[in-house]
Amino acid sequence: MPYIVQGDSAETRSANYREMNFEYKYPYDLDLDPKSKFHEALRSKIWQRANNSHHEISKRFPSWQEIDKVLTTYIPLTDKENKVKDKDSRKPVSIIFPYSYSNLESLLTYMSMAFFQDPMFQYEGVEDGDTIGAMLMEQVIRLHCIKTKVPLALHTILRDNFAYGVGIGIPEWVKRYGKRPIKSSIITESELGSSETEQVNYVDDLIFEGNSLNNIDPYLWLPDSSVSSDKIQDGEFIGWIERDNYLNMLSEEGDGDDSFNVQYLKGKTDKRSALAIDQSGRETKFGGSSKSMRQGTTTTSNPVDNINMYINLIPKEWGLDGGIYPEKWFFRLSADDVITKCQKADHYHGMYPMAVASSEYDGYSITPIGRMEVLHGLQGVLDFEFNTHIANIRKALNDMFVVDPYLINIKDMQEPGPGKLIRLRRPAWGHGVKDAVQQLQVNDVTRGNIADASYITQWMDRISGADQSMSGALRQGGPERLTGAEFQGTRGSAVSRLQRVAMIIGTQFMQDIGTMFAVHTQQYMTKDTFVKITGRYEAQLRKQFGPNAVRAKVSPLDMAINYDLIVRDGSIPGGNFSQAWMQLFQIIGTDPDLRGEFDIVRIFTHIAQELGAKNVEDFKRNTDRIQPTQMADEDVNKQLQAGNIIPSGEF
Repeated sequence: MPYIVQGDSAETRSANYREMNFEYKYPYDLDLDPKSKFHEALRSKIWQRANNSHHEISKRFPSWQEIDKVLTTYIPLTDKENKVKDKDSRKPVSIIFPYSYSNLESLLTYMSMAFFQDPMFQYEGVEDGDTIGAMLMEQVIRLHCIKTKVPLALHTILRDNFAYGVGIGIPEWVKRYGKRPIKSSIITESELGSSETEQVNYVDDLIFEGNSLNNIDPYLWLPDSSVSSDKIQDGEFIGWIERDNYLNMLSEEGDGDDSFNVQYLKGKTDKRSALAIDQSGRETKFGGSSKSMRQGTTTTSNPVDNINMYINLIPKEWGLDGGIYPEKWFFRLSADDVITKCQKADHYHGMYPMAVASSEYDGYSITPIGRMEVLHGLQGVLDFEFNTHIANIRKALNDMFVVDPYLINIKDMQEPGPGKLIRLRRPAWGHGVKDAVQQLQVNDVTRGNIADASYITQWMDRISGADQSMSGALRQGGPERLTGAEFQGTRGSAVSRLQRVAMIIGTQFMQDIGTMFAVHTQQYMTKDTFVKITGRYEAQLRKQFGPNAVRAKVSPLDMAINYDLIVRDGSIPGGNFSQAWMQLFQIIGTDPDLRGEFDIVRIFTHIAQELGAKNVEDFKRNTDRIQPTQMADEDVNKQLQAGNIIPSGEF
């Protein structure tokens, strides 16, 4: 199939590779020189999949653009409204009433509380020998989430899920190099004796390695459109577009990151992709679809657009090697023209390293309708009700008169201002001014629009699941005052609806990401690290590393375990709490028989956690530090009769 480029003219993309010759050693002894026929055939296969995917997903762009306008509260003004603003910037004009934005904020608040809990991912060992390793893995990945700011990327993914119907994330293993301080001592010998001085030297070293999470813009996502959003692992390929720059890519090639052919990009005037045009209208690094803007960016910087793609293929049919069974390979096509990466996907989990949050999925569509799109129709009615009311008020505030131009000087009427003097024309002199001017009666036909807008917002709350109680507001109307039982029941129903959404996202997205984080830690961790002994496994880890241990040393060998990932149920601290737990706790605490059957400490811990306490373990006594006390037999008998102590067998 011929290589087809859509977008700007071929002149801006052409590069005479025949005049270039760089000595590259290509992986797997493949002929990936841009001048070779094999490179051209392989490039065409990658481009064909990327172009077809972009063609299918771009059908959703018009709808997404409307959502972007709603969430950014931006609306273009008409010529008439521009004139109003030019005359007086204080006068109100058409706006987007930001109620969808308010609903989105409530949804994101709940999801943040559900998934940003510490630790974000929980693990348990499968066998007895895996118990301590799973505890350490949980602490290591917890440290990764803090260091690489995973919650920030997750927040963007959740926002994309509600706005566009899909939120895409890709896990990565990052390595950060820098200078690490090393203390050293210098001993100086002299006639007066020896002296020791300490100094600090800085050496180049790997200062951090760990899991990271990146969000992918849905506008730049390249999925296999033959599968649904919840089954991307069943597709034949998956890809995305990212923007880099030529110098950064050249530096990475020099550092040996498995890339090649980057020097061939230097001869291309425009190194951007025809598919990497952000049509959302947002201010992003891909923003601006006009040719003048694209050329202006080229003159001030040197961006390179890369099409990254994982493809499940039969290597023998693609001419990669002699394999006859499907394998996953990774390719990077730069500037729509040059392959700069080609390697086997060696992830031990065997999946595409990508996960999708799609809470509104239907099991069939690759890009289902987002929750904000469901509300878009009502949002349009709400904007109409509000803007027509404002326009009518603006019209009513401008006095409208019927005048007799034979009797009134029109120029005096057209000049507003305080202390105004309107002169009568000569034929009206001496006859009075009663019938010369008459003001038109203005009726506000939009008086009920604000009440209607309130009715619309109530339905938007019901549909979105983010009612007033979730937004921090209480019911204002009603025949009677708001009771505690009514508030708890209403909030409980809203929490249950949002918990269902969180459970879906947890199963679709968090489960896959948690699995990939664990596998990547086992596969790529090369350096010992130290983790803080805290959290739900603090007591067990202190028994392993000592009662006074604060941190534990974790080596890559400690990660060689079998584990189970615990997926959160979507609840938030305090969301499922009921006063019945307090009543049960009081009953158990006062009944000796129930105290003998139930663990009152664990019940109290559960209640505290449901109320939102995150550090209950910090207040527990460290029983390993309790020292035995010796007492005389007579004193022991007295304390036993008083009920202050019990025999150890009974304890």
